[in-house]
Amino acid sequence: MLENNEENVEKTENKIEEVTNETSKVETENSKINLEESEVKVDDTIEAVEEIEKSIAVDAEKDAHKEEETAVVDYSKLSLEELVVELKKTLANNPIQKIKSQVEGIKSAFNQQFGTLLANKKAAFLEAGGNSIDFQFSSPVKSEYNSLLSEYKKQRDAYYNDLEKQMSENLEKKLSVIEKLKDLIENADTATMYKSFKGLQDTWRSIGPVSKNHYNDTWKTFHHHVERFYDLLHLSNDFRDLDFKHNLEEKIKIIAKAEALAEEADINLAFKELQELHKIWKEDIGPVSQEHREDVWKKFSAATKKIHDKRHDHFREMRSKHQEIIEKKLVVVTKLNDYDTSNNKSHNDWQKSIKIVEELRQEYFSAGKLPYSKSEEVWQKFKAATKKFNSAKNIFYKQEKSGQQENLKKKMELIELAESLKDSEDWETTTNTLKRIQSDWKKIGHVPRKFSDDIWKRFKAACNHYFDRFHEQKNSLNKEQQAVVETKKEFLETIKELKDPTKDKIIEIINDWRSMGSLPRNSRHLEGKFNKLIDRAFGGLSLDKKEISMLKFTNIVDGLAADNDVRKLDSEQMFVRKKIDEVIREIQQLENNLGFFSNAKDDNPLVLNVKKRVAEFKEDLAVWKEKLSYIKKIDY
Repeated sequence: MLENNEENVEKTENKIEEVTNETSKVETENSKINLEESEVKVDDTIEAVEEIEKSIAVDAEKDAHKEEETAVVDYSKLSLEELVVELKKTLANNPIQKIKSQVEGIKSAFNQQFGTLLANKKAAFLEAGGNSIDFQFSSPVKSEYNSLLSEYKKQRDAYYNDLEKQMSENLEKKLSVIEKLKDLIENADTATMYKSFKGLQDTWRSIGPVSKNHYNDTWKTFHHHVERFYDLLHLSNDFRDLDFKHNLEEKIKIIAKAEALAEEADINLAFKELQELHKIWKEDIGPVSQEHREDVWKKFSAATKKIHDKRHDHFREMRSKHQEIIEKKLVVVTKLNDYDTSNNKSHNDWQKSIKIVEELRQEYFSAGKLPYSKSEEVWQKFKAATKKFNSAKNIFYKQEKSGQQENLKKKMELIELAESLKDSEDWETTTNTLKRIQSDWKKIGHVPRKFSDDIWKRFKAACNHYFDRFHEQKNSLNKEQQAVVETKKEFLETIKELKDPTKDKIIEIINDWRSMGSLPRNSRHLEGKFNKLIDRAFGGLSLDKKEISMLKFTNIVDGLAADNDVRKLDSEQMFVRKKIDEVIREIQQLENNLGFFSNAKDDNPLVLNVKKRVAEFKEDLAVWKEKLSYIKKIDY
């Protein structure tokens, strides 16, 4: 597809094609011409001739703009860089009017290659998790190519402007010849006027083309005075008679060629050849004697009409085909208008829809080509239908883009969590947590493209760091450690069924557990299961709350000490100190509250309740202090 700035094709280049298209539209009804200042209906023959004259006028201007082409090479095998070099050389070493085909060949090859490159870059971007709406790609070679192409168009514009100026000068020259011919008829000496007349004819033929707007009028005026010259030349003139004879012979030859063209199968070729015959008739062959003028013109006009009618039959058939193409294109437009995007909720949904719409676009263009006059209306409908789809798509991706910031925030939170766990040795819990984090990461949508690579590298590095450590320690587990794991697993199964154990029995079980050895890091979760069973067993004893609490605490701390788990012992001590501070603050707050009841009796319910709570907190404080004292005695 062409870029927007290439859709505005050079005025001078398109002007010729537009005029050519206009001349192909035949006005078959109610056509009129001026004949001797009276308006009469034009018959079919005159209509055919007028169409030819119109087209000759257009071709005269078109020939002025015709570019001499040099040989075109195959550019498809050149790289983008080589194509730019070739374009630069072509512009530098050739006249601007001779390189249109070369430039078009280079453009075609460059656009095809660059389009493929762009599609590959975009596919790689999307594969890496990028968003289609964020895709951008720039290339120095494309910038240089655009600059050279712009310079080519600039030079062509200048060339065409010079041509327009030249055609204006040619018009002035032809009008000057007409004035001289008129003056010759009115004032020249009959002895020398024929020689002067031939000189004016030669001058006329040597003058270059004029614009289509003036071509027929100037020729008709000149031809009128040429015939007037011959008709008013009363003296017997051998040169004139020879001219008449020669011109008659040439016009009879042209009539024969025109009649033969009526049998030509290629109607476009026949019409083109007929145009050339009319041009020769008008510009290269002079008049014939009056007795033959009407006859030869009628024969030539009749042959012209046959080709004209055949051509119009061909156009009628083409119009029928055009209607079929229009109907096919309108079917595509209907499909596009009816296409429902309301259920598109994700990027993948829209990518599928984009593919479907692109297939419909290809179906539209594959239906066939139409002339501008036929295509514009259906093209506008097609554009409106695709615009409807694109508007819905753009709304989605704008919303998607605004949601990407929220996605970025969520992924950053997961990164921070993963990085905080990457050195953890709580293998079972951390492994499950990181697996959940990885799953959550996949569920979060796209983030802004400029952040996507960096955050993915950070997240991947944190996860890899942990799992590398996890597999390393798992692989290093020796047979002795594995034996401890298996023994303790079996022991856990036996104590699960323990009924109403005594305090001594529980302490015995704890000692047996410790004597089995330390668990490896990846199996420390078994220690937690054991402690839960022991806590439950202590909870079933008929002991006071303080003693049970201390038994549970000492069991946990002794286990950590046995495993030399310094980090958790430090954490436990910090926790105990924190609880002591909390209890002290609670006691202070309650004792302050008692100050508000200084005038209340001692048996006041509120006073009694506060004092009771103070006593309970003091009991807790005593327990926490005893725990702190116990853990401080441990040498670690």
